[in-house]
Amino acid sequence: MELTLYYREHCHLCDAMRKALVAFTRKHPDISWREIDIDRDTALIERYDTKVPVLCSDRHEICHFFFDEPAMVAALSC
Repeated sequence: MELTLYYREHCHLCDAMRKALVAFTRKHPDISWREIDIDRDTALIERYDTKVPVLCSDRHEICHFFFDEPAMVAALSC
């Protein structure tokens, strides 16, 4: 499974979600992820401006603001 973390620089919530995601993926090495700074794309700003950080899988939003482990586990089972 590949995830995308939409974030912005100097965002403490983004830093916290990144740390939680690193810890989670250590337990689940079959998960890969990438980061995209929304401030580099106006369409992403329009979509996620007030929701960052946002964690997605194949354009499906898993969680935003905080890492939601139950939602992540549910996404893995799909």
